[in-house]
Amino acid sequence: MRLFTVSTLLLFFLSSGMALQIQCYQCEEMTHDCSTPEFIVNCTVNVQDMCQKEVLVKDDGIHYRKSCASSGACLIASSGYQQFCSGKLHSVCITCCNTPLCNGPRQKKRPQPSAAITLTTPQLPVFSLYVFLLLSSTLC
Repeated sequence: MRLFTVSTLLLFFLSSGMALQIQCYQCEEMTHDCSTPEFIVNCTVNVQDMCQKEVLVKDDGIHYRKSCASSGACLIASSGYQQFCSGKLHSVCITCCNTPLCNGPRQKKRPQPSAAITLTTPQLPVFSLYVFLLLSSTLC
């Protein structure tokens, strides 16, 4: 019974985002958009919770810097360089995002499915399931 409770709590904490790790692309001063598998890194758990992408327009072309970042540092950097993000020569654009590999190439927008063919099934959230299991094990 104790093992069941401990394993349920462990699953709850792991699925609830208590241990956050994100994957990002990482490269320095590349002249091509380094969004290929060899540039994927695992960011530091609970420290680097965002991906950062810098696009610099230089005399010899566009340069990319991509990395893991802490949310505070990334958001400060991106807001500080916002005025220099013009797309013209000597432009610097810094963006932050918080989903896996989000500092890669832009995803092509998929067309929205029509409402007539969209089928949705209601699903019980994982969190509620864990709470139910935990309560049922302690009450029995």
